[in-house]
Amino acid sequence: MKYKAQIMDQEGIRRALTRIAHEIIERNKGTEGLALVGIRRRGVPLAERLAAKIREIEGREVPVGVLDITLYRDDLSTLGHQPLVQRTEVPFPVTDRKIVLVDDVIYTGRTTRAAMDAIMDLGRPRLIQLAVLVDRGHRELPIRADYVGKNVPTSRREVVAVRLVEIDGEDRVIILEKDEGPSFK
Repeated sequence: MKYKAQIMDQEGIRRALTRIAHEIIERNKGTEGLALVGIRRRGVPLAERLAAKIREIEGREVPVGVLDITLYRDDLSTLGHQPLVQRTEVPFPVTDRKIVLVDDVIYTGRTTRAAMDAIMDLGRPRLIQLAVLVDRGHRELPIRADYVGKNVPTSRREVVAVRLVEIDGEDRVIILEKDEGPSFK
């Protein structure tokens, strides 16, 4: 893959998360009954950052959970013989809560569908909302994000790569282009 463009830098990510935190508070009329659940991998630090912003704005803690959707994926058979399953850690009851799922990028909608299935196995939330840093389009399922940091129209040949300091040592969002395979003309 080759580098194509940077679409968000550290400040852009910070501003987007601040705006999303305000939108979450506004739409939910505060933080009562609210919980954030990050989808492994990069959704987790984003959920933690959003919880910190909400605490800064409202002065109230919002619980954060970690969701591993590996076994809920509809492409599990294509991931190899031994997919790496990590722990789901949701240390609060989800029943009757307002759950905000947090992910880095929404693309086809399949990850979100798997995350909703995983949440529903833990209980029956009052509602489920979705917050993403980047919406790149190309939905295959009728799913949309409630909170979006940035909408980025992409081609299917492009990859949106979110880099977060907690995992990658830097904060930025870039677009990569898939290399073309060998030409047999």
